[in-house]
Amino acid sequence: MYPHNHHQTNKPILDVQHLTVRYNGNVALDDINFHLHESERVAVVGPNGAGKSTLFKVVSGVLPPTSGEVNIFGSRPLGHVCIAYIPQRSQVDWNFPVTVADVVMMGRSAKLGPLNWPHKKDWEYVHHSLEMVELSDLASRQIGQLSGGQQQRMFIARALAQEAELMLMDEPLTGLDTPSQEGLLKLLDILRNQNVTVMVATHDLDQAARYFDRIMLLNHRMIAFGNPDQVLQTDHLLSAYGGRLRSLNGDNVLTVDDCCDEGEHEHNH
Repeated sequence: MYPHNHHQTNKPILDVQHLTVRYNGNVALDDINFHLHESERVAVVGPNGAGKSTLFKVVSGVLPPTSGEVNIFGSRPLGHVCIAYIPQRSQVDWNFPVTVADVVMMGRSAKLGPLNWPHKKDWEYVHHSLEMVELSDLASRQIGQLSGGQQQRMFIARALAQEAELMLMDEPLTGLDTPSQEGLLKLLDILRNQNVTVMVATHDLDQAARYFDRIMLLNHRMIAFGNPDQVLQTDHLLSAYGGRLRSLNGDNVLTVDDCCDEGEHEHNH
C-alpha cells in the first residue's frame, strides 16, 4: 500500500506534461500536454483506439507513461486516494457475488488501510453516497441484476464514498437508453456541487458540447482542447476522424460513423 500523497493546493488538480505512451513500438499517446481546474467537466472525444482509455489509465496510476509526467496536486498519481477510475462496463465481471453496497464500500478501502474493518462512519459514507445517486433501495442487490444505468450510478456512488476529487469515467454512456443517459448527465451537476473534477470519454459530440465545460479531441496526439465552439470545428474533426465524418442532410450538423458499442479498441497490454 502506498502512503497517501499530500496535496499542494497551489498546484492544478491534474497537470499532464509531454505524456507519451507506447505499446510494442506503437504510439498510443504522443506528447500530450494539458491541465485541469477543480470542479471542471471535460469530455474526451476521438475515434476508437485514439488513446482515451490509455490516458485515463495513466492518469489514475494504473499504467506507467513511456515518457513525460502526470501530477495530481503536484505529485505522481500513485498514492493518491482522491482519483476514481470508472472502467467501461464491458471490463467488469457482473457475475461476481457482491452487492451494490459492497462495491460502494470498496471506495472506503484506501481510507481504511489493510486489515481494518469498516466503522460506522464508513457505512454512513456508503449510505449517503447511495442516496445521492438514488440507489438506496438497491443496496442489497447483486450487481449483475442492475440495469446499465444503475451500474454506472453504483460506480459513481463508490467514487463519492471514496471522497474522490478527480473522477475518470470511460464511456459511461455507451449502450444506455436515453433516460439512463440523461440521468447520468444530471449526476454531473451533483458531482460539481461536491467539487469533483470529471473527465468523461464519450462518442457523442452533441452531448460533449451541451454538458461539458471543455472538450479534449484526441487521436493519439492532442488535436484540440478548449471550449466546445473552439474544438468542434470541421478542420479539427476531419483531422481526428477523417473519412468517418459526414454531414447530416447537407447542413452544418456533423456526425461520426464510428463503432462505439464495444468500447475502445486499443492495443492489448
